[in-house]
Amino acid sequence: MTCYHPLNTSLAPPPRFTYPFCYEPHPLALQAVAEVERYLMHWDHEPGRDQREGKMLGVLVVERTGGELGFLAAYSGLLDGRNDWPWFVPPVFDSQQPDGHFKQREREISELTVRIASLPSDSPEAVELKERRRLMSEELQMWLFRQYRLLNARSEERDVVEVWQDYHCSPSLRRKFPLPPGGTGDCCAPKLLQYAYRMGLRPVVMAEFWWGPSPKSEIRHHRQFYPACRGKCKPVLTWMLQGLDVDPNPETLGFEKLEIGVVYEDDALMVVEKPAGMLSVPGREESYSVATLIAAMRPGASVAHRLDMWTSGLMVVAKTAEAFSNLQQQFVHRSVRKRYMAVVEGTPDRPNHGEIRLPLFSDPLNRPRQTVDYRRGKTAVTAYELLGPHAKGTLVALYPHTGRTHQLRMHCAHPNGLGCPIVGDELYGHQPLLPPGHGQRLLLHAEQLWLLHPTDGRPLHFCSPCPF
Repeated sequence: MTCYHPLNTSLAPPPRFTYPFCYEPHPLALQAVAEVERYLMHWDHEPGRDQREGKMLGVLVVERTGGELGFLAAYSGLLDGRNDWPWFVPPVFDSQQPDGHFKQREREISELTVRIASLPSDSPEAVELKERRRLMSEELQMWLFRQYRLLNARSEERDVVEVWQDYHCSPSLRRKFPLPPGGTGDCCAPKLLQYAYRMGLRPVVMAEFWWGPSPKSEIRHHRQFYPACRGKCKPVLTWMLQGLDVDPNPETLGFEKLEIGVVYEDDALMVVEKPAGMLSVPGREESYSVATLIAAMRPGASVAHRLDMWTSGLMVVAKTAEAFSNLQQQFVHRSVRKRYMAVVEGTPDRPNHGEIRLPLFSDPLNRPRQTVDYRRGKTAVTAYELLGPHAKGTLVALYPHTGRTHQLRMHCAHPNGLGCPIVGDELYGHQPLLPPGHGQRLLLHAEQLWLLHPTDGRPLHFCSPCPF
């Protein structure tokens, strides 16, 4: 087993396997990662070297019969066009063999594309060839999916289509997600678990980390640990982890029942202060939120906008349907002015005042993460003001002119923005993978609001002192 590497350690294994979507790397995983890094430093094909983008890598600490601990290593997808580099585990299925069925059919489809390009686009022959190409592509993709036969810890085996459709089992989800996206099964975690099961190795802990330059569209930091992607890997790993004793999802363990403060109230609206760590509206795993508290306090009232769970500060609540409609229009037409305070890591190499314009697009396979996408993204604009040093970085005032998801977090973290993530940002910064609240919060606060009263139109200004 050239992919198995002994781990010389006195560390004790944890009682349960890693929950792959929200975790703090175990010391055994850190030791394995250090071994991978030492290997990469002396490898001619080091991920990130002579490449514009780096690569997601993963380690899986395993136990052999007799109790010996070792580790496996993997990279997501292809590396320099190959998926068979020695020292790393092989793919679940190797589709890259030049004489294999996949590559042969791929060449046939490419030849059709060349023929189509030589014909008038609306000619009968071109139309017929396009339809043939479409059918061939769909058939080949389905054939490929069926070759990915995934094991779980009970030694049960299912192909990736069966796994995907079982996970998305309700009729509405089945219509929305009929088939897995391309590349499902090629991420680090499925490769590692599949090899361990095939070789009779017991999985102990796992971790994934980025090595090399960040992609241009999303934010990845060299040597930073990341959770498994939810879009492709959540259905797959839900199957593959069956039979293992896995850590519970920290996000389902419940959160402290925090309270909100009332800054202002009249017959039409309320302005409240939301603490960090509280949802604005009920979520998938947690129902306790500003909205549910408000509904209990003031029946019929509704929150007029939202803040991220880990952002603190001012929120506006409408107490009547008329007020809600008016406030919604103010937000839609961007007449509500907002000022946020944030502490970012380090010192931005930017002018003291400026504006950031980066189009944001939700990553459909890794929600809620956002990407910068100049073709599909929606315009997002933020004015900023660097206010000076802070004990944890630099204090910044942020004035969003649009209200995109994670706009301020992305505009701070992205190299074409401030280039400095907000302190405590578990998605875009240099932080452990457990959510904020385990010793540190996101240092982002909605400090000021300017709006018009929804009934009489008078200007209102509210302020919530920054808590950091």
